[in-house]
Amino acid sequence: MNKTLFTVACCLSVCLAGAQKLDKFGADMGKKSVMGKEIRVPYTDLTSYYGYIKPGAAPDEVKNGKKMYYVYVWIPVAAPEIGIRMVSPVPDGMKPTGNDYATADFTANASENKKFFDTWVTFERATDILKLEDVAAKAKTAKWITIDSNDDSSELPAQPSGSKYNSLMRITSEPSNPTKSLVMGLYRIGFTTYKRGEVEGSFLAQIGAPVKLPGVAVSANPETLAAAARK
Repeated sequence: MNKTLFTVACCLSVCLAGAQKLDKFGADMGKKSVMGKEIRVPYTDLTSYYGYIKPGAAPDEVKNGKKMYYVYVWIPVAAPEIGIRMVSPVPDGMKPTGNDYATADFTANASENKKFFDTWVTFERATDILKLEDVAAKAKTAKWITIDSNDDSSELPAQPSGSKYNSLMRITSEPSNPTKSLVMGLYRIGFTTYKRGEVEGSFLAQIGAPVKLPGVAVSANPETLAAAARK
């Protein structure tokens, strides 16, 4: 093989090996095991949120020494299951379409896809906000219940570093358990890095449900969540 062609082929191989490829997001409900392999039906309802954290961006909160950023989510009806996953950077070839959400910072930095962070996510519910019209006024002072958290998921693709540091959670509603009951209300996805440090770069967060949840909305701040729900 020509030396130049060989070099190009090697470079392409390395680039493709390092790129993230995101499979369909499957639910725990209806999960089957076929010949030792788990088979999941993709979530019927899937909301995608594209974001970008600029270097040095102020966090929404410093919690336990870590810089936390939040994405607020309005769930309009009780859900039997909610799936949350976050990958950084945004996988090659993926971009906002249709009813996807994208922050202004993501749009402005869409061509910058080299920066990424080791995702660590939480999913929380506000204990006393059950009406959309109360979100803007009460979110900042609300008490939050942590439903679940995740650091690394082997299901998700490796980051450009080669490490599988992206995050995924699947939460089944437990109506008799207040901390696991997925009722109508205000939720938030909190994210940071596992180790203390800077959060910077692009990310894709997805919220899935096995049944259609009309009126799900996502926003970087609670003040604009009501408008997002009425899109």
